[in-house]
Order: sequence, then structure tokens, then C-alpha cells
Amino acid sequence: MHHFFQTLLISLLTLGICSCGNKDPEHSTGDKKSVKFSEDQKDDLIKKEFLEIAERIESSRDQFHGRLQTQEIENALQLALKENPPNPQKLIGRWFARSFDSLRLGENSKAAKSLNEVFAIINSTKIAPSPPLFAMQALVELRQAEYANCIQRHNRDCCIFPLAGQGIHANPNPANRSMKALLKLLQYSPDDLRSQWLLNITAMATGTYPESVPEKYRVPESALKSEFDIGQFIDVAPNLGLDTFNLCGGAIVEDFDNDGFLDIVSSTSDPRGSLSLFRNTGDGKFVDLTKGSGLDDQLGGLNCIAADYDNDGDADILVLRGAWMNSMGKIRNSLLRNNGSSGPNSNITFTDVTRTAGLAEPAFPTQAASWGDYDNDGDLDLYIVNESQSGPDTSTESHFPSQLFRNNSDGTFTDIAAEAGVTNDRFSKGVTAGDYDNDGDLDLYVSNVGKNRLYRNDLSANSNDRSMKFTDVTEELGLTSPEGYSFAPWFFDFNNDGWLDLFVTAFESSAASVLLDYRGLPHGSTPPCLYVNNNGRFEEVAKASGLDHPYLPMGANFGDLDNDGFLDVYLGTGDPDYRNLVPNVMLRNDQGQKFQNVTTSGGFGHLQKGHGIAFADFDHDGDQDIFHQLGGFLPGDRFHNALYLNPGHKNHYIAIQLVGTKSNRSGLGARIEVVTNSMDGQSSFHRAVGSVSSFGGSPLSRTGIGIGQAESIKEVKITWPASGHTQSFTDIPLDSMVRFTEEDPAFLSVERQSFTLSVEAN
Repeated sequence: MHHFFQTLLISLLTLGICSCGNKDPEHSTGDKKSVKFSEDQKDDLIKKEFLEIAERIESSRDQFHGRLQTQEIENALQLALKENPPNPQKLIGRWFARSFDSLRLGENSKAAKSLNEVFAIINSTKIAPSPPLFAMQALVELRQAEYANCIQRHNRDCCIFPLAGQGIHANPNPANRSMKALLKLLQYSPDDLRSQWLLNITAMATGTYPESVPEKYRVPESALKSEFDIGQFIDVAPNLGLDTFNLCGGAIVEDFDNDGFLDIVSSTSDPRGSLSLFRNTGDGKFVDLTKGSGLDDQLGGLNCIAADYDNDGDADILVLRGAWMNSMGKIRNSLLRNNGSSGPNSNITFTDVTRTAGLAEPAFPTQAASWGDYDNDGDLDLYIVNESQSGPDTSTESHFPSQLFRNNSDGTFTDIAAEAGVTNDRFSKGVTAGDYDNDGDLDLYVSNVGKNRLYRNDLSANSNDRSMKFTDVTEELGLTSPEGYSFAPWFFDFNNDGWLDLFVTAFESSAASVLLDYRGLPHGSTPPCLYVNNNGRFEEVAKASGLDHPYLPMGANFGDLDNDGFLDVYLGTGDPDYRNLVPNVMLRNDQGQKFQNVTTSGGFGHLQKGHGIAFADFDHDGDQDIFHQLGGFLPGDRFHNALYLNPGHKNHYIAIQLVGTKSNRSGLGARIEVVTNSMDGQSSFHRAVGSVSSFGGSPLSRTGIGIGQAESIKEVKITWPASGHTQSFTDIPLDSMVRFTEEDPAFLSVERQSFTLSVEAN
């Protein structure tokens, strides 16, 4: 029977339930002519366009949202039920398949009922149960436990690892049943590390960890302690109405209406789910302005990013679609122009200008893009990396080259990727821009399945005609790793030496590897890479920096938790598999020398799947809070978003706004150096404006820089991208926001008042 269930699970994969391929081309969105609408048609026609796409996805065998396999499973079950005499093994297989698929769709009760039918047949026919059956039982009960407690009784402690306080399940019955199934499973397979891990999770959920977990299966309590006490960050999203309940997606934090307060936009991969828009009212509250904003017509999108592409002074939005869906993912992206605000209480609205901008076709599956002025002409260009499954000399059905769109300065873009040498032609999962060689132009790093790429921008060598040409220098500089599955990358100055270092996340791990790591054993997974920049050459220092651990990150970003001036890292973890329920990870940068895991002390170890992350000072108290878009990819894996409130660390800061005149309006590509005086002497802190994570959404319109225990700011230096001109400013007050305008010798102090975000439930 053990072999029978293994065979069944393999057959489920071939049915397409968990297949990475789409085996039903007649239902593929890529094989049908897309619905076209002019820009002046009503918003409901835009929504209709995306609803038709959702219908086609759901009518297919798409591994995540498809319903065709559901009907096939149901038909097979009904045929088996009509057989006389009944075939017990066939019925077990059909009911098991139905349970498996129902769980995918979030129909937990239906999954449980189908599994009960399996047990009934086994009991009546005296067939011996097998480990896969107990594994499925444990998973079904675990999903029911999450729904009954973490979702229906959602609060700020829910799913924060290690579970404690209100995170312990008020209704422990489903978790108890999951524990019993896991213990039975471990009798058959005592070395099943993932089941051991889930046993610890369910024990925590029932409030019986560690006593109820046999010592040989236990997560050591000592492993739950942080390396540094960062102070607890409380999730205030439930109190503020920001805990949107949806699938995985992106997050953007920006001041969309230019009222001085940071607003929030998030997306969802649900093909029927819209973007969400929350305005920060500046008095500790947020208002949902989604309806009527134009964002309510924009459905689906695993990621979204912002930039002022038209230099009109407000942040526009790009929605990225089709990731992980192969040819089914040939869905157009959306460029949403911010229409500007007419007053402090006016609506925030956007217009879909994708087609007129020339960005709608060809449409390729993607989730990552980077805005930057790659030719230093004063406006922002756009590089979109796509998920190509083949090279340019193979099938056009699976060849999705990356696209470099030059901004024509008239609201339109032209794809010049081929002539610029950046088509990549690989399955890309992330991209970041930064001037790694300090030659005054933005280079591009692309994270792929397989070898990664660093494209050096040769603009400085072609400065006369400003033509965009890039050279692949990856092999020369030793930057291909992680070479299996990489995810979000970013350039940042890890050690504040004025040279941009490179962080590249690795997406190869599991709950089993996490358990081994907690036990201090070799984990066998691929850790991230941290490349330290030494005058344009790189050294990989992840292990020496304390990063040789299994993280399994998807969404990821960086910021400064404690305003000490060194950039910290937050990794949103997980994968589509329900069983890979591992805590998100916060890593504190210890003076540019190493990273310290501060996950548990800060309350960051959310077990739900982590995606878009933004570090931002929402309440104007000078420290960075964290917005996190949570939820998985399967329709049944929705969850509530989080906003972690920074408790403060008594360090100083400066917040900087840039206004470009020759350079792009937001100053993306500018370099900032803040020189401070303190009792320990003089220190320098470096930031690169616009060098961001490909799966994060921290504000581009302001740069918060922690400066530790500085007694004064000696100097602020701004190097502008288009001109290369460096301006120097003195007499900058501590703990203030200042605005610098290109070529203006004076700076402007921006007045703002701090306010309190509620930490108590409404």
C-alpha cells in the first residue's frame, strides 16, 4: 500500500495538479488573440479584459488556478463510484485525488470529507493504511487548524514563530489531530524531517511544545533565541485595516498624492483580485481608496513597482504579470499613470496607459523589472526580465527575451534590448540596477534559474551618442551564483565604503533543511550570496558573514531596523507547497562585518508565505517600519498582510528627498554620502537612490538614513546621475527631512510631525 500511494501521488503530478507545464494549449492565454481596448474606453472594459484572462486561466490545467483538472478528477471519481462491483483501490485513488485537489483550491472541508471516504474504504476492506495517507491527513488537519484560528480569529500574534500568546490556537482540535497523524507517520518514517518540523509547529499551535514532541524529533529551544535583541516589532495591520486577505503579491510604499504621508499599494497573483490602495491620513489611520482609483480594475499581478516615469512629480505604477505560468503567462503588464492629486482630501486615481506607451505587446511571463536612467538623458527607462524557457535559436513558443524599453520622453517607450545586448534569454526571477564600478552609469544584475548575469553599462565609453550598450562581465567577475534557483537580488553598500555590494537570494531549500540548521547540522541547501565590492572586483563572503543557512526566500528587501547606518535584510520565505511552512527571517547588519539573526526577538518569524516587503517610516518618528504582503500562490493559501511597527532604538537619522532637474525628477541613480561627527570620530554612510530589491517596494521618493549616535552632520554629498555633478551641503540638522534640488546651492527643511499608529485593536 505504501507503494500504491507513492504511485498515486506521482500520477497526480502527471494529471497536472502540481505540474510546471500547461498541457492544454487550446486553453492557453498565449494562443488566443488578446482582447484589445483603446485607452479612452471605460474602466469596466479594462476589468472585462482581465476577467476574460482569469476565465481562460481557470478553464485550463494551470498548476495554480486551473479548474480543468478538477473536473477531470470529479469525472473519474463518479465513474469509479458507478462500477459494480466497486474497486476499492481505484476508489481510494479517486477520493485521494479529490482531497488533494480540494486542498489546492482552499476547499478544506471538502478535502477532509474526501479523505474520510478513503479511511472508510480502508476500514471496511481491512486495507492497511500507509505513510502517504497519514501525511495527507496531517496536512488537511493543519490547513483546517490555520483556517479556524489564524484566519477566522486573526490577530497580531497569529503565525509568528515560535507561536506564543494569542498565536496559540484557541481551537486546538485540528492541530491536535494533525499532531496525531504526524506521530503515526513518523512511526513508519522516523527520518522524515519535514514531518518532524511540522510536528513542532503543531505542538506550538496547541501550546504543548516542547513537552509533547519526542526529544528525537524536537526543535531545540536554544535555537529559537536571537543573536541580538532588536526589540519587538508589533503587527498593527489588523488595527489599521491594512491586513488585506489575498494571495502572494507585490508591495509599494510611496506618497502617491504628495501630501507628505506614505501610502500603500499591494497586488495579488489572484487573477480575479485587484490591486489595493490605502491612503495614509497622517493621524495614525489609513483609508481604503481602492474603489474608483482605477486600481480596482487591475486584476492579478505577482509584483508591482513604482517610479515617476514621466517626470511630473508623482509616483506611477507598473504591474507585472504571468510569473511561473509558462506560455499561459503571456499576459500584458500594466503601466498606470498617476493622474495627480488636486488637494489633501481628493481621490488618488490612475490611468492605464500601457498600450499607448508601447508596453503591452509582446507580452511575456514576468515578475521583475527595474526602472533607471540607463542612458543618463534625464528620464527613466525600464528593464523587464522575463521567464524564458529557451534561447533565441529554439522554439518561439517558449522564448521570452527580456526587454529594455528606452523612454522616448513623450510618454512612449521603444524596446532596444537586442541592440543593447541585454535580452538575457533565460528564466529570470529578479533584477536590480546599480553603478557597481562607480563610472557614473547604472549596471544591471539579473537573477536567473541557472547562471545569473551582470551587465556592465558601457554608456561612459559611448558618452557622445548616449547609446545604450551593455557587456556581460559575469564570468569575469565571478558573479554567476547561486546557479540553481536565484530570486530577488539587490545592490547596496553593506559596509559603507562607497562601493555597491551585491546580495543575491537563493531559492533552494525546504522545511527539512531548516530543521537540520536549527539542530546545528549540515543543511544541504543553497545559501544566498553576498558579494563584497572591492574597487569594482567582488569577493563572495556569505559564509564569513553568517549567511550560510537555508532561508528559502521569495519576497525580500533591505532597510535599517535600528538606525545604526548599516542596512539589514528581511527575507520573506516559503514556496507554493503548503508543507514548507517556515518562518520569515530578519538579519541585522552588525557594523558591515556580519549578519545576526534577530527574527524571534523582533517578532518577524511569520510562518505564512512572504512576498512584497517595504521598509518605510510611516509615522514620521524617524525609524523604519515594515509592510509585508503575505499569502501563497495556491488559491487556498491566502493570508493577511502585516505592518510591523518599529519600537525605536534611540539612534539619529536624516531623511532625504531629491528633485532632479537635469537628472530624472526622483534622482534615481544618485549617490548620497552623509558624513557625521560623534564621540568615536568621523563616519560616512552611503546610499544609492533607486538601487532596490526586485521583490520589495520601499519608497523611492525619500531615502531614510540612520546615523547612529552621531552628534552632528558634518556634510551631505549628492552626486547626480545625468550630470555627474557632486553638490556638498553643511549645517544639516539631525533627525530631520531635507530636500535637495539639483544645481540649487541651498536645501529645504521639510516640516513634519510624528504621529502614533494604533497598537490596540479597534
